Amino acid sequence: MTAAQLIPAPDPLQVPWGWFQLFLSATGLLHFLVMNCMLGFAIIAFTNHFRGMGVEAENRLIGSKLPILIAFTVNIGIAPLLFLQVLYGHFMYATQVLMAVWSFSIIIMLLVGYYGAYIYDMRFERLGRYRVMLSGLVACILLAIAFITSVNMSFMLRVDGWVEYFDRPEGLLLNLGDPTLIPRFLHFVLASVAVGSLILALYYDFRHRKGESDAALHVAPAMKRFTITTLANIGIGFWFFLSLPKQARPMTGDLGILFICGLTPSILLALLVLVLGWKKKVRPAAWTLLVTIMFMTFTREVARISALSPWFSVKDVEVVPQYSPFIAFLLVFIFGLWMAWYMIRLVIRDKEVSS
Repeated sequence: MTAAQLIPAPDPLQVPWGWFQLFLSATGLLHFLVMNCMLGFAIIAFTNHFRGMGVEAENRLIGSKLPILIAFTVNIGIAPLLFLQVLYGHFMYATQVLMAVWSFSIIIMLLVGYYGAYIYDMRFERLGRYRVMLSGLVACILLAIAFITSVNMSFMLRVDGWVEYFDRPEGLLLNLGDPTLIPRFLHFVLASVAVGSLILALYYDFRHRKGESDAALHVAPAMKRFTITTLANIGIGFWFFLSLPKQARPMTGDLGILFICGLTPSILLALLVLVLGWKKKVRPAAWTLLVTIMFMTFTREVARISALSPWFSVKDVEVVPQYSPFIAFLLVFIFGLWMAWYMIRLVIRDKEVSS
């Protein structure tokens, strides 16, 4: 049996594929931001325990935000997962079957990590020296989930590796032979630490502008960590780019034009972010990083379409018009975004009143 015979037939689309691709990119961007902040906070909290004195207050701050971030990451991740399922579900779910044991383990690990984050927050003072162990457990769990997710996202693009199932049908495949897997994972981890550090710098900068003079002392360390991880991630990013197969980094044709139009600004903006981070320009660095991630998200989607082109083209999927479910989703989605923003405002207002 050939690899092409293992690809399930795609389901018809209700609206033209471009709409689903647009919302996949938009909701994926929101998910990436929250997810990076969540994982970055967990890693920073764990590593802070080895920095000595002066970081307990920061860990207390991170501990109070981590459960909320985990909840937001999971809930915001539903939308891009649904759009990914509509367009590429016959690839994504096929690989989840090949690595079924690892896929199901995410649920268990997420529950343990979620409860661990709550305990870290609610029992922070009582934990004492056990805080380092609990924060390390939460960070390792979230890293494991990120790794399994990276495996799934890379495995769905490597259709020729699916035939390994016939030699190992127990659902334990991990696609470890993919040269893109390690740089993909490291690129995500370093990006998370950078985003988490920048969010902390924004928080301290905000408190400083509100009149808290001590908050300014924490801006420089956060921006230093942001700059170092961003610099390292630029190197990892080039490694990741060079490890991609040729069909995933097109340089000719329509996809090639789109890929270059996304990749070039991503590189230039990443260098600008590095300069702004070095100069401790917190808010300009944050806005520039946001635009950088937007271009990177676009480039990633083009690379995925190109990587799957030998096997599948989303443009060829049959469209059976049915607009009412899509319109209903959009209304619920807009209402959900408003509710999320309203809850965030309530949390911020509560923190300001309590402080």
